[in-house]
Amino acid sequence: MNTNALTANGRNRARGAANSRTMEVGARAGFVARGVIYLLVGVLALRIAFSDGGGEQADRGGAIAEIAAKPFGSVLLWALGAALAAMALWRLSEACFGQAGPDGRKPSKRAAAAGRAVFYAFVAYSVLSYAAGDQGSGSGSSDRQTDDVTARVLGWTGGQWLVGLAGAVVVGAGLWMAYRAVTRAYHKHLKLSEMTRKARRAVDVVGVFGGTARGVLFATAGGFAVAAAVRHEPGKAKGMDDTLRSFTETPAGPWLLALIALGLAAFGAFSWAQARWRKI
Repeated sequence: MNTNALTANGRNRARGAANSRTMEVGARAGFVARGVIYLLVGVLALRIAFSDGGGEQADRGGAIAEIAAKPFGSVLLWALGAALAAMALWRLSEACFGQAGPDGRKPSKRAAAAGRAVFYAFVAYSVLSYAAGDQGSGSGSSDRQTDDVTARVLGWTGGQWLVGLAGAVVVGAGLWMAYRAVTRAYHKHLKLSEMTRKARRAVDVVGVFGGTARGVLFATAGGFAVAAAVRHEPGKAKGMDDTLRSFTETPAGPWLLALIALGLAAFGAFSWAQARWRKI
């Protein structure tokens, strides 16, 4: 039997699976799950802005713990984790076969999809581990984890440069997110022809506001990592929770945190819009 023919047949089957209705449903479910997490993080951050915050964490771990505390929380977490796993598979298919659109097969696009696949696989694993009973997995403090990783890397030879480079990359990613949101670059990924004028206007509000807030958050967190590298102090690096709390230390006080919190909630709503109108 022709080996090349078998290889081509296997590749075609894999491509067919990547473009299947099942993959599309899974990807849209993943956007819904992402929206839930960002909405909850925004709500938690809003609580912290106008209170002492108690023991709440305004990060993914806090969002998972919030869901777990609700009736049928374990069932919801399993569903959330499965949806995020489906999102990871969809991103992996984009890395292998390219994204929707004329420039979807560019190496840079496929590399970005691969990075997102790894990220969503990690998030899915943490959520599913928590749902399975490992409460130290999904709900761990992002701040403690960031301190631990930063301290470990700073102890390596050339660790300062690695932490500084990682921080600079996160700053750049945050600024890129904000730029794409402000310029509405996401339009090319949406089925605009299927949207009413009112729906498009609403999506632009949450897309621009939410994407900008998310970008500012990432850029700020990256800036703290750069500061940790320059000063060789692991404690200067901050996870999502501490980064959000740092906005209260600005002259705007809790109002800036409230604005960012509302933006993260808006990004959650934007994710739901993507679940409905994203080109898969």
